[in-house]
Amino acid sequence: MQNGENCKVKGFTLIELMIVLVVIAVLAGIIVPKYLDRIDDANDTVLKQDLAGMRTAIDQFYRDKGKYPETLNDLVSQRYIRVVPVDPITKSATSWKLVPSKSSEKNVFDIKSGAVGKSKDGSDYANW
Repeated sequence: MQNGENCKVKGFTLIELMIVLVVIAVLAGIIVPKYLDRIDDANDTVLKQDLAGMRTAIDQFYRDKGKYPETLNDLVSQRYIRVVPVDPITKSATSWKLVPSKSSEKNVFDIKSGAVGKSKDGSDYANW
């Protein structure tokens, strides 16, 4: 301070900073639930596509070989699929539930998700 002049420092007051933080918190409270819903929607869509792709590969295997594969790895080794996909709900490639045909217990006639719980539409993942 020179010659007795008052020096005023410009900046934000505590109230102004608190108002900004409250506005940010309100916006985050609106956006985050919508974002999480979109993640669930995406996982459901990926699960449906993976099931459809593997079912198509099982059907093609049957048409070509005249029998159903014994494991999902048969589909990989015979190049019907590149890899066994990861179930987006269980986050595991080993949680798939294999459904055998009526004529034999040692083959893969159909496949279902090993996830427990319900999707957003209320249906059980295990029934997809």
